[in-house]
Amino acid sequence: MRSKATARAKCLADGSAIFRHPFKIDNQYDSQSIQIGAQSLCMGQLAVQRKGARIEIGEWCYVGPDSKIWAMSHIMIGNRVFVSHGVHILDNNSHSLDPHARHDMFVDLVRFPLKGRVEVVSSKPVRLEDDVWVGFNAAILKGVTIGRGAVVGAMSVVTKDVPPGAVVVGNPARLVRQCPS
Repeated sequence: MRSKATARAKCLADGSAIFRHPFKIDNQYDSQSIQIGAQSLCMGQLAVQRKGARIEIGEWCYVGPDSKIWAMSHIMIGNRVFVSHGVHILDNNSHSLDPHARHDMFVDLVRFPLKGRVEVVSSKPVRLEDDVWVGFNAAILKGVTIGRGAVVGAMSVVTKDVPPGAVVVGNPARLVRQCPS
């Protein structure tokens, strides 16, 4: 079991932030690469995948179990954001689109499991503004901004910006309702 002290050593967390099993923080860079605000509860995985990447989580946020927030650029989560279980938020493609580069990466992973090299992949910042709710098993992909108070339905795949107060569902996510502000 990972300790809270180990988690706090890998990030800059407010003293009131809470880490509960099965949380995991993957950060081999400086602790300021991941910042977690007051009263936030983290039960998912936060991973900084290259030097200079950042994850910022505001105050009173929830990151549910089995959620994965993986940054190669910058992921910013505002205040009072609810990220349900199994959600994936990625600011990158994860792997090269070139099949030969993907194979070379796999070979390196098998031969040198602790070293690994960083693939050159496309990345663009992701932003979740205040009061957003992301339903279970949704995916939010690179370059997306989700506006204040928006709701992403369960199992949706968000590939484009979501306006403030919108409710989006599906794959790809589409607008089904605009809530009054």
